[in-house]
Amino acid sequence: MNYLALLSEYRDEMTEALQELIRIPSVAGGPVEDPKEGYLPFGPEVHRCYQAMLSRGARDGFLIRNVDNYGGHLEFGGHGPEKSDEPDLSGEILGILGHLDVVPEGKDWEGDPFGGEEKDGMIFGRGATDDKGPVIAAYFAMKALKDSGYQPERRVRLILGLDEETNWDGIRYYLEREEAPTLGFTPDADFPVIHGEKGILIFEVAKKFGKTTQKGLELRSLTGGNAANMVADYARVLLRGEDYGKVREILEEYRKETGYRVLAKGIGKSLEITAHGKSAHGARPEQGLNAISILMEVLGRLPLVQEDLLEFIEFYNRHIGFELDGQSFGCRLSDSVSGHLVLNVGTMKADQEAARMVINIRYPVTYTAEEVYQTFLPLLNRHDYGILRMKHQPPIYFPEDHVMVRTLMEVYRRQTGDLEAKPLVIGGGTYARATDNIVAFGMNFPGEEELAHQKNERISVENLLKAAAIYAEAIHLLSGGDSADSADCTKSDNQSEESRTPPDIRQP
Repeated sequence: MNYLALLSEYRDEMTEALQELIRIPSVAGGPVEDPKEGYLPFGPEVHRCYQAMLSRGARDGFLIRNVDNYGGHLEFGGHGPEKSDEPDLSGEILGILGHLDVVPEGKDWEGDPFGGEEKDGMIFGRGATDDKGPVIAAYFAMKALKDSGYQPERRVRLILGLDEETNWDGIRYYLEREEAPTLGFTPDADFPVIHGEKGILIFEVAKKFGKTTQKGLELRSLTGGNAANMVADYARVLLRGEDYGKVREILEEYRKETGYRVLAKGIGKSLEITAHGKSAHGARPEQGLNAISILMEVLGRLPLVQEDLLEFIEFYNRHIGFELDGQSFGCRLSDSVSGHLVLNVGTMKADQEAARMVINIRYPVTYTAEEVYQTFLPLLNRHDYGILRMKHQPPIYFPEDHVMVRTLMEVYRRQTGDLEAKPLVIGGGTYARATDNIVAFGMNFPGEEELAHQKNERISVENLLKAAAIYAEAIHLLSGGDSADSADCTKSDNQSEESRTPPDIRQP
């Protein structure tokens, strides 16, 4: 039976499978020891979601492998060619790398963020597009191929990551103990295909405060944001003073001036101020509105008496504020391949003793991490700020004529009829960075709203089926089916360090 025809028969099953995963709130947490399951490095909910996929794979006849609960895979194929004069691919692996963990749900959803509700052809919930929906699309693409009787020459392996949104400990642990894919893709970005990903820096900036001797309005605590790679949709500060009338007047004037949602209410002898923004992916902060920046702008107008705190607020508003390109922070960089640098403050905490903010930078592919740090370290040093480097993912880059990019572009064009779309460079960080010869491939379609890490995240059932068809043809082609090029995808620019770096095309 034709594998593409089979996919339409899976419509209801695919929908139910995605809803099952969404209903598990798989935000990665701290490790726990479970008396039945053993050591769970990313917490019970991530493990429950992981087990749901492994169980489904076992029921459907896939070979399953669990690597100490850090990650695993579902696999079929690897039969090699029937003719001896064809290349032997049976020892090679076509990997599809997805992840089951999600970012925190954030605020202000219209429904249950972990409800998996289907409405008007859309499935709602955290992870619908990032990355549970794409994982389900890839899974059913594999299932359709297997159920149609297709026997791939390469082993086809769906690798399940469990902490992609945080530290990538799981995929590293997995790859240290299992064979790395020979080639493959990750369904965790955009169509048509991603040929470059900006470098990612995550670091904490901290400032200690001295004690104030003045009496008056004081900040007691401040919290904002959910994760480094999200635009903060909520921030909260608790103030203590004698008379809050002037504060309320300032807030009212600010609301009228900006239209931002900033609320105040009394809590005992304190005044709580909350700022409400719009969540978005940290790679695309222009699609959101940072509640931390709103709150800091408000605090800059209040008659606070803590001198060091006031200096910190002034620093933030002058050098970060609502800017997204790092201009006032000193790190505005760009190149012609990947565009400009992107800066987002993901989280902030402050009290009477210190303030800490976590900053997420996506930098152009022709720069190094150290070059980026050297642009703004002098500014931090002048103001006596501490810095803690937390995470770095170097950029990756494939030329547009790389055989993997060409092959996946051809599949996308055949399946969609879209001959205009071009390969993309993105600010997001995907599992394409985890090992060699992997590119990000879908599943957000051109021109459609980006909903990853945002409230009311959702995916259409139609797009789920369309992506599954694209993935099925790509798997068929790359695993040895009807393609002379499929055997050569590992031989051209096999992601050496030189091939990861494009020519010097920097812009001022």
